[in-house]
Amino acid sequence: QVQLVESGGALVEAGGSLRLSCVASGRTFSSDAMGWFRQAPGKEREFVAFISRDGALTYYVDSVKGRFTISRDNAKNTVHLQMNSVKPEDTAVYFCAVNVRRLGSQRVYDYKYWGQGTQVTVSS
Repeated sequence: QVQLVESGGALVEAGGSLRLSCVASGRTFSSDAMGWFRQAPGKEREFVAFISRDGALTYYVDSVKGRFTISRDNAKNTVHLQMNSVKPEDTAVYFCAVNVRRLGSQRVYDYKYWGQGTQVTVSS
C-alpha cells in the first residue's frame, strides 16, 4: 500500500520560513519523480514544484521561484519543500504526490498517491 505523509505546516509570519516534509512508503522511492502542490480555500489545486528521481532536475511555478527549494533524500524516502520569504498568498494546504506520467508535468492528473496535506498559513 502506497502512503505519503506530509508534515511541517504551521502558522508563520510573512517573510518567515518553513520546511515541509513528505515521507513515502509502499513504493521504491528512488524510482519516483515527485511533486508538491497546494490548494487554497475555494481554489483549484496548483503545481508548486517538481523533482526528478535523482534530484538533478527541479521545476517551480513562477510565483515561488527564488523563494522555495525542493529536495529529496532517497535514503530516507523523503522529499522536502523549503519555503523562504513566505507571503500571505502562499497560504494553502500543501500536498506531495508521485509523478506517474509526463515527467515534469504540472498537471494534477499526471500525479498519483496523494498525501493528506499539511496546512500552511502565512499572516501579514
